[in-house]
This record gives sequence, structure tokens and C-alpha cells, in this order.
Amino acid sequence: MPTPYIFDGHNDAILRLWKGGVAGVVERFQNSETGHIDLAKAKAGGLAGGFFAMFVPPVESFSMPSFTPPYDEPLPAELDQQYALKIVVEQAGILLTLDRAGVLAVCRNHAEISSAIANGKMAAIMHLEGAEAIDRELIALETLYAAGLRSIGPVWSRPTVFGHGVPFRYPSDGDTGPGLTPEGKALAARCLELGVILDTSHLNIAGFWDVAAAGLPLVATHSNAHAISPGARNLTDDQLRAIGETGGMVGLNFGTMFLREDGKAAPEGGIEAAMRHLSHMIELAGEDHVGLGSDFDGAPMPHNMETAAALPNLRQAMKDHQFGEAVIAKICHKNWLAFIGRTLG
Repeated sequence: MPTPYIFDGHNDAILRLWKGGVAGVVERFQNSETGHIDLAKAKAGGLAGGFFAMFVPPVESFSMPSFTPPYDEPLPAELDQQYALKIVVEQAGILLTLDRAGVLAVCRNHAEISSAIANGKMAAIMHLEGAEAIDRELIALETLYAAGLRSIGPVWSRPTVFGHGVPFRYPSDGDTGPGLTPEGKALAARCLELGVILDTSHLNIAGFWDVAAAGLPLVATHSNAHAISPGARNLTDDQLRAIGETGGMVGLNFGTMFLREDGKAAPEGGIEAAMRHLSHMIELAGEDHVGLGSDFDGAPMPHNMETAAALPNLRQAMKDHQFGEAVIAKICHKNWLAFIGRTLG
């Protein structure tokens, strides 16, 4: 496996497997013709684990925008909680099926991640992208936590009972609406008690600062620098500084429309743009608080970063840009694992 190995802040491989049906999920995770992540590609690229997202697609017909700037796409409608919970339980079941089959390990803390990687298993943190499946009373949170959930994004782009996401909008910052609702603040408080990571990727600026006020370390698992690419999903300089100041983490999103300065989804120039984002995020948040958050299986990828098998190209680009071996190792996995050690034990 290429080194330093990579622990990734975000992927949508479980959503891809769920869309294909329950039958054959183990085989499709071991080797996939179309997926960005499978075991074969992970081994070739040195991907040892990461945050595996569970996500409920919109009910209505919804297609991603063309990402031809300027754009401002309407937000999808809110989801029914019971509908969302059914799908999240199915997706959690896929993760647990992969765990039982021995092709990955659902990990709840730093020790379990270290053990999985030492034994050659992909280490998976169960993550919920958009908290539609959780009821206002947070009962479903307790059940999902018992199943292994350790990271939650209160929103995807659409609103939930907990808060408000940013739209697909370029150019724009994330100052697009109100912050966490009273239910969202209760969710943040319970996450703090349980030791669950609260992910601010997709959350608007007001919600971001509400998470900080709740006493949680600020985490954006798959977001980039607004100063480099001024789209609503990317983080302002003040947000990046706060991530470092609270001992949090930001993971570089490989999605081309979040990397490119012009906001387009075209694959050209993605790796060079990624280096500019990493340099800026390190300058503002600090070299101990920046990692990777690929968005594999969830976004269009740059040339020469199309799948997990291409991750050696990213390592080489960091070397070519004089990041230094110690900093590269931090970006690849050490920062995420140190943060998980502080947060999940």
C-alpha cells in the first residue's frame, strides 16, 4: 500500500452501494467498475479508511446543477423523518454487513481505527450527512449511536428541523439564512455529551457559529477555501481560523466545482487548485487541522484524481509543491486520527 496512508474525511460509497440494491454489496465493495472507492482501488491508492456517509436522496426529481457560473439552485424540500430513517437504517445495515463480512471495520474510537488498519482492514467511521432521520426528541440518535454512528452533519443542502444548509450558489458565501434551530442546539448539546462529531460542511455561516457556541470543536469534513473558490459551500478565512482555534478539522473536498476558482465542474486543473486550497487552509487553520475529505462517489473528480487508485498523484503533487514529508503525513492521516483521538477517545 502506498504511504503515507490516507484516512479520508468523507465519501459516499455507501450511497452508491445502496442505490444498487442490497444483493451483492460485499462483492461490489470489493471491486466496482464505476465506483470511486472499492477495496481494490483503495489498496492501489493507499486509502486505509475514513468517514462513510449515509445520505437520503431527495424524494422529488432533483438533478445536480450544471455548475456553469453564475448559478443559484433552489434547495430541495425537507424530508419526512420516518421516510429518512428507513433509508438510513438500510444504509447502516450495509455498513454493518460489510463489517460482518470482514471487508471493513466499523470503528467507534481511535483504538478501533488503529486496530483495523494494523490488521489490514479498511477503517470506517459511520457518518450521517443530513440529520433528517433523527426525530426532534433525539430518540433515533440514541439508536444510531448504539449501531456505531459517531459523526453527524445536521444538514445537507436542504433544511432540516435542526438547521439550514447553504444552496448550490456561485459566487456566494455561506451567509444564507438563520442558524441552528432550538432542536439543532439540543442536537449539538447531545453530541457534545456523547462525544459525537458535529460536521459543519453544508451548514450555513450562522449555524457554523452556533456549533462553536455549543462548545464543540469546529469540523468541516469536506469543504474548501472560499478565498480560492468563492462558492457558498466553501469556508471563509474567519471560519478556517476558528477551526484551528477550536482544535477542529477541515478536509479538502476533491469536487471540481469546489476546487476551481471559476466554480466550474470541469476536471482540468483540479490538482493544482487543490494545492492552492491546502496552502491557504494550512495558513489559516494551521498544519495540525487540515486533512482530506475527498467526496469520492459523491462529486465529479479532477483529472488524475478520478478514483481512490489515483491518490498517489495527490501525494506527488504535495511533494512537488514542497509541503514536506511531515506535513504530508499530517494531511494524509495523522491530523484526522489525532482529532479522533481527542474527540472519540
